[in-house]
Amino acid sequence: MSGAQRLTAMAAGGGCACKLPAADLAVLLADLPAVADPRVLAGTTGFEDGAVVQIADGIALVQTVDFFTPPVDDPFEFGRIAATNAISDVYAMGGEPLCALAIAGFPRELDPAVVTAIFAGGVAAAKEAGIAIVGGHTIVDPEPKYGLVVSGTVAPDAIWRNAGGRPGDVLVLTKALGTGVVANALRADAAPPDVLAAAIGSMTTLNRDAARALRAAGPPHAVTDVTGFGLVGHLHELAEASGLAAELHLRDLPVLPGVLQLAGAGYVPGGSRRNREAADAFAEFAPGHDEMLAAIACDAQTSGGLLAAVAPGSEPGVGTVIGRLREGRSGSLLVD
Repeated sequence: MSGAQRLTAMAAGGGCACKLPAADLAVLLADLPAVADPRVLAGTTGFEDGAVVQIADGIALVQTVDFFTPPVDDPFEFGRIAATNAISDVYAMGGEPLCALAIAGFPRELDPAVVTAIFAGGVAAAKEAGIAIVGGHTIVDPEPKYGLVVSGTVAPDAIWRNAGGRPGDVLVLTKALGTGVVANALRADAAPPDVLAAAIGSMTTLNRDAARALRAAGPPHAVTDVTGFGLVGHLHELAEASGLAAELHLRDLPVLPGVLQLAGAGYVPGGSRRNREAADAFAEFAPGHDEMLAAIACDAQTSGGLLAAVAPGSEPGVGTVIGRLREGRSGSLLVD
């Protein structure tokens, strides 16, 4: 990549932090007609991670699309991260990926070698997942953007949803937090190389093994993946969809190395700050809570882990227990 073409400098935001806030998205979708097709097993309601359509007896198609602006400068790693993130939604629905299409936009002045490297990173992530990128669509765009449309399969009776959690379920998170903080620090040349490497390692790790561990130990009662709305935002959605309240223990959160120091130095990104402000509408933060950890709990994640509600005693061999579901006001969180 040309030294003059730094990817993160070409976009106002990066990774899943560039997502529309959940409240804004709800307003935009409010007047759309409900899906009435009986083949649609998961659609536009409930903020599920993907759509599911039954295509034959015993088999359903999982579909999702995800793309974003660069969270890192290395074009190959940008492609890997974006593809890994998109494929995650299929795992979050309990499915296995089948194939993918690329979706991309690039400035005319971007070095063609950079674009090729981004595409190569996506192909590498897809290959690791055992699938091929079989086509795509690219447009001219002032900001670089890349992602995938991913198709997968799942048995209709084995779909994972963000609803279905039960009182007493423990909450398991399968990746450490803080990628948004690291990406923001990178934009300011303040991310130490080892900290950046750890974040890239997390963002390019498929959720495949975590999903298989959950399936073997469970199955889980409710699942979502943690991306742009932060852990607190996605836990709110899971709890609300399940008709329950949740407890979140900040002291138990897994955090990527160096993130607390970067957050303390002021590198919490704007999207994460907006997530923290939005959380006050549904979350009660205990007196004396660690506000820095609260910021990390609200940090907009790119290619984050799976968040699962599982029966006590059926925790998988991966992940960290961070709280539990309980009776209470639907979607409300007690954070201590």
